[in-house]
Amino acid sequence: MVTAPLNAPSDVPFYRPVGNECSLFEHAYRLRLPLLLKGPTGCGKTRFVSHMAARLGRHLHTVSCHDDLTAADLTGRYLLHGGDTIWTDGPLTRAVREGGICYLDEVVEARKDVAVVLHPLTDDRRLLPLERTGELLKAPPEFMLVGSYNPGYQSLLKSLKPSTRQRFICIEFNFPPFDVEVQVVAFESGLPPERCRALISLARRLRELKGHDLEEGVSTRLLVYCATLINDGVSVDEAVMCAIIEPLTDDADVKAGLVELTKVVLG
Repeated sequence: MVTAPLNAPSDVPFYRPVGNECSLFEHAYRLRLPLLLKGPTGCGKTRFVSHMAARLGRHLHTVSCHDDLTAADLTGRYLLHGGDTIWTDGPLTRAVREGGICYLDEVVEARKDVAVVLHPLTDDRRLLPLERTGELLKAPPEFMLVGSYNPGYQSLLKSLKPSTRQRFICIEFNFPPFDVEVQVVAFESGLPPERCRALISLARRLRELKGHDLEEGVSTRLLVYCATLINDGVSVDEAVMCAIIEPLTDDADVKAGLVELTKVVLG
């Protein structure tokens, strides 16, 4: 999930690399290649992008994609200001104009017309056409487009078309190795590492239930929430219930089973 090199500036968001993802991001940025991150919810994709944007000194424009997100939400639209109709740039247009990084979180959730806008930006043209204003913006070398999605939630109706996917290079994310996840949860929550280890062990057991009793495994994000509550004086049982079990399921029988599993793992 999250961490930075020990010598990283203090204003760079914490991120703990688990492979060569930081180096690959820097190569993609330098070579002006669009990048796609895929991995389960809460495994650190968004934190990774924040970390790299700060490390590269670029302004980050983050868009949380959803079913109603249109191309105009990204590029901009005319709005009324004091009786005048004024063009207002969207986050993608602002990123292109200033040479920032535009991050489309869960890009598969956006409407299909968004791909039409992205295509000329994700090949050698690096162009953003603004039909409403008649502009054709050429992305500067500093601009970078990054997207992310969770493959586990994809369906025939929610997936990237091959013609779009093949315009990006891609890095696969997963939950960190055990010791790395302990470091991450301890750093983010303030809970001592020795107390975090039991929570990570519980998470590993719960993730084995994905696709059976659970639709999704527990995220590193939820583990941080749980450890933060414990560090603030909440009992372990209560913290696990409200930060891990309740967010994972509404099924009473499944919750009861998770409570029993928690007792076995945590003692």
